[in-house]
Amino acid sequence: MTDTPPDHLSTNPRSPHFDMEVLQRGIGIRFKGKERTDVEEYSISEGWIRVAAGKSKDRFGQPMTIKLSGEVEAWFEDATADSGDEGGEA
Repeated sequence: MTDTPPDHLSTNPRSPHFDMEVLQRGIGIRFKGKERTDVEEYSISEGWIRVAAGKSKDRFGQPMTIKLSGEVEAWFEDATADSGDEGGEA
């Protein structure tokens, strides 16, 4: 696998940008310089993320989302965890 996360990824299984293998690796998202853990979908090239709008649901029972624009950075969390574990074992 590559060490570069996909440009566009979604946590919703109904989305065409959903990828279970990538999500299982763990993705970290930094939006406007702050790490976010509540991101439902992101696009690095277009510069936006989608986050849930509280507990609101649409008529199909899916969470309502808000699209926020800004600088988006993504990385694989398992790569950073592996680096930290190797240093601690010695």
